[in-house]
Amino acid sequence: MQLSLKLDIPPLPRPITYADDIMLIGSCFTEHMADRLAQHKFRVVANPNGILFNPLSVAQSLDSYIAGRQYREEELFYLNELWNSWDHHTHFSDTDASRAVLKINASQRQATTGIARAGWLIITLGSAFQYHLKENGRPVANNHRAPVGWFEKKLLSISEITTALSDTLQRLLALNPRINVLFTISPVRHIRDGVIENNKSKARLIESVHELCGRFSNAFYFPAYELLIDILRDYRFYDIDFVHPNFLATSYIWEEFVKSCIAADDQRLMEQVKEISVAAAHKPRFPETAAHKKFRETYCAKIKSLLQQHPFLMFENEIEYFSNIK
Repeated sequence: MQLSLKLDIPPLPRPITYADDIMLIGSCFTEHMADRLAQHKFRVVANPNGILFNPLSVAQSLDSYIAGRQYREEELFYLNELWNSWDHHTHFSDTDASRAVLKINASQRQATTGIARAGWLIITLGSAFQYHLKENGRPVANNHRAPVGWFEKKLLSISEITTALSDTLQRLLALNPRINVLFTISPVRHIRDGVIENNKSKARLIESVHELCGRFSNAFYFPAYELLIDILRDYRFYDIDFVHPNFLATSYIWEEFVKSCIAADDQRLMEQVKEISVAAAHKPRFPETAAHKKFRETYCAKIKSLLQQHPFLMFENEIEYFSNIK
């Protein structure tokens, strides 16, 4: 008996491997996927500007990495006792403008290096609504809790979305011709916009992304949104706010992502890596016991064996933890 719809996700023509550098950019759902990739020791650069929801902010941020842009203190603004950037998340803000710029520019440099050598760019779009400053029309990526009267809200058209991202992808391919792009639409509901408005927004993002995948042979789509909305289809897969997918839902989407997007050989390696990562996160009640010493010795040996076969794996923290045997 079949109790739910089936969604056949075609495998990527060139799957993601451990040999690839991966950049992820976009909504908070991006952070979930980035954390899981990092846990499995993929080389990841995630959200160099912080969380971004709308396609214009994503495009402008990517353009800044491609151009190697560095920010100046005079580009920041002061609000709520902090110096902030309209292009960056609040975790880059600071009570001191020079420190804020240092944090921003360090992340910009990492992103510029990362985008030039990435094998994959994963873009997760969350909302087609864009906010502009009323005083000068400047698009903003984060409102930093500024008064709502400062902004004009606009629902971007499909043409505006595809033009902005298409132009950015062309610049990106000129810099890094070998890069592949994987689009997803965040399954997080933007209910503050309203239920109907959220659906209009998601529909424009979906149509835009499919148009871009038709234009660019190196652009692909992973149906994270459809897996939650059309396959799981139940509020038990949401957090208590009925907006964000819960751990069970993100785990399911992650499993489908691995099956369709990660090379088969690397999927087997991922299981071995995860075992070590989970063990390193273990907090022993009695670390001085012989049993715990044996536990650490066992995992030191497993890491050593795995590194002999796969020397590119980054186990520095785990090695330090398991080697600290007293």
